[in-house]
Amino acid sequence: MIKFSPKEIFYEDASLSYPLGKFLQNKYNNVPWTKIDNHNNIPFFREKSNSEFPKMKQNLIVGVRKTHKYMPNNKISDYLVPYTSSGCTASCLYCYLVCNYNKCSYLRLFVNREDMLDRLIKTSQKSTKELIFEIGSNSDLILENTITKNLEWTIENFAKYGRGQLTLPTKFDMVDPLINLNHKGKTIIRMSLNPEEIIKKVELGTSSLYKRIEAINKLSDADYPIGILLAPIILVDNFESIYSEFITKLKNSLSKKVIDTMSIEIIFMTYSYIHRKINEEAFKNVPDLYNKNIMTSRGLGKYRYKSDIRNYATKFIKEEILKNFKNANIIYIS
Repeated sequence: MIKFSPKEIFYEDASLSYPLGKFLQNKYNNVPWTKIDNHNNIPFFREKSNSEFPKMKQNLIVGVRKTHKYMPNNKISDYLVPYTSSGCTASCLYCYLVCNYNKCSYLRLFVNREDMLDRLIKTSQKSTKELIFEIGSNSDLILENTITKNLEWTIENFAKYGRGQLTLPTKFDMVDPLINLNHKGKTIIRMSLNPEEIIKKVELGTSSLYKRIEAINKLSDADYPIGILLAPIILVDNFESIYSEFITKLKNSLSKKVIDTMSIEIIFMTYSYIHRKINEEAFKNVPDLYNKNIMTSRGLGKYRYKSDIRNYATKFIKEEILKNFKNANIIYIS
C-alpha cells in the first residue's frame, strides 16, 4: 500500500469552515499549515526551480473548488466533471497534468464535496437518459481516498440518489475500502496498466503491475463494472516484445470475470518540452521519453508519435489484444 504523508499543507482560510477541511486539519495537526489566498496561484511555488519538483510533490494544498463546468466527452463518458481533487502525489514522467509544474501537478484537495456531489446528482436526475460522468480526469481518486475517504462517500451516496454511472481511472491498488460498499453497479473503475519495466522507470510512485491486477480482480469480484486502460503506450526500444509479453501476462493474470466483462481503452503517449525540462532537472537516471526519430511536433512544444509509426504500433497492439482476448471490447484507440 502506498501512503502519502505531507511535509507541509497550504490552505485557503475558507476551507476550514467545511467539515472536510476541519477533518484534514485534525488529521494533520502535526504538519505545518500555511495560509494562502488562492489554491490556483501560490507565489511561493512559482519561485521554485524544476529541480525542486519532487519536493513540491510532498506538499498538500487544501482549498475550495470554484470551477464546476462540465465538459462534454465522447470517449468513455458523457461529461468530464471537476471533482474533489486535482493533481497527484506520483511522478509519472509523461503526466498530462504537468502543463505548468508549479501549478498543476501537486495534489490539491477541494473540501466543498457536498456542493459538487449535489450538482452531480441533480444533473443525473434531470437528464432524459442515463449519463456517465468521469470524475477522475484530473486526479487519482483511489489515492485521494486514502487521505479523505471522499470516494467511499461518493460511491455510496451516488448509488442511493444518482442516476446513470460514475467512472474513474487509477494507477493505485488501495481498493479494500471500496469492496464492501453498496455501489449498485453505478461506479465504473478503470485500471491503467503498463509493462512492469515501464511502471518502474516511468510511472514513479505508483502501484506495481502485480498490485494493480490484484486490485482490479478484487473490484470485479465485488461486482464493480471494470475497465482496462492500456495507457499510455510508450514506444520504447523493442516495444513489440515488451508489450506482447505484457498482454499475455494480462491474459494469464486477470480473472475470468474481468476478461469477460472489461472494456479496453488504448492511449498512446503524448509528451512535451515542459515534461522533458522538468524530468532532466528533477530526476536522476530516468529515461528520456522524447525520441526525435519516431516523434513529431504537435502544436507548440508538444510531441506525438509520427503517423506511420503510430499506425504500425496500433495495428500491432490491437492484434496482440485480439489474439489473447478474442471478444475484446475495445472502446477507442487514441
